[in-house]
Amino acid sequence: MEKAILQPRFKYSQHFKDFWIKGNGKQLTDFSGAEVSFRDFEKFAPYFYHVDEIGDEVVKDVYLTKKFSEGSKEIEGYIRNGVSENDDVPESVKKLFSQTQHIPEWLDYNLLKSGAELCMRSNLDSLISLRDYCLIGGYDYAYLNKPLIVTEALKKGAVKRLSETLDFWINATRYNALEIHAKGYEFAIKTRLIHSYARLSIKKHYKEWDTENWGEPINSWDMMATYIGFSLVFLHSLKKLGNTFSVEEEKGLFHLWKYVGYLLGIPENLLPDDKKQATEYFYLWTSVQPSADKDSALLAHSLLNESLENPILKFEFQRKNLRYLHICCTWFLLDDDVCRRLHIPDVSNRKLFPNTKIIINKIYDNLINRNTRINRGNKAQLKVLEDYLRVTKNSNFH
Repeated sequence: MEKAILQPRFKYSQHFKDFWIKGNGKQLTDFSGAEVSFRDFEKFAPYFYHVDEIGDEVVKDVYLTKKFSEGSKEIEGYIRNGVSENDDVPESVKKLFSQTQHIPEWLDYNLLKSGAELCMRSNLDSLISLRDYCLIGGYDYAYLNKPLIVTEALKKGAVKRLSETLDFWINATRYNALEIHAKGYEFAIKTRLIHSYARLSIKKHYKEWDTENWGEPINSWDMMATYIGFSLVFLHSLKKLGNTFSVEEEKGLFHLWKYVGYLLGIPENLLPDDKKQATEYFYLWTSVQPSADKDSALLAHSLLNESLENPILKFEFQRKNLRYLHICCTWFLLDDDVCRRLHIPDVSNRKLFPNTKIIINKIYDNLINRNTRINRGNKAQLKVLEDYLRVTKNSNFH
């Protein structure tokens, strides 16, 4: 059957126009100096129906021929020991590791270091940005969420989902994390194969999947948008919270996520080099996404209520207060239309905490030297991850 030719089908929709004329999209174009248009739409549109075939073949050859735990152990061995042309392994495994063990000519280790330092230096603001702008803002795109819904991510629970995202993000953004065989490299390969496993499962078990409208499950264009969340949207959030960053750090952040995207099998021409390019790419992608639906609101509320379910904080009043602070940050970082679509509850004095944070960040920036901030931020982020891993390991979160 011939595939439909994709059009920017929501470009005249109110949600799309409002987002780019007065909402977060307008803020992103002002922030980046982007010149948005549909000139390159046809270059990007085919990726809505494009997937990581190499990853899919590895899953078929390794995970689907034995128990999942045995497949995982086999892949861990390849990650830690490497794979050469002469090894007696499936051809798909050779292809995957030939690509990921090849260092692209454009890779700059100094930029990776600068990107990692910005992530660490921004301390808990990094985690607020990931949660209250990048993750929850992503729920506004109904088609992007379909794989989460059909794989029953809501049943898994937000604590576990957040723990996994945090584990991946922190391990990918430390010093030397993305060197071959290192922890971030390992997380990238495993995440890539989890995506392939989920995609093949959806294709096999979910007969109602609407490829024409939703694209292929976990397609390359959606993957591009997700990783623009980790770079462009994340950077914009840090700025809104009063953080400053150098040109080198900004370049480094985009470079870091470009390389992570490369390891994950996202086509290189979908990986932006800077905020201007990222905004222009993001504009095109949003034109094929409808606004939030009821599943979007359920995902958003699951994330908001994570603070109440999570036993890291001992007392109920602490958990309620944390939820309130996250709601304040969500309203501050996302535009009002997005918050209303996701049914984010309105709360009193919602600007007080974010505005206080901005003042504290400016003072902190002037008083504490950069290296100290990097070290403190690294420790604080690792402590949060440790707490999450402890409760998801020892509690009945599944």
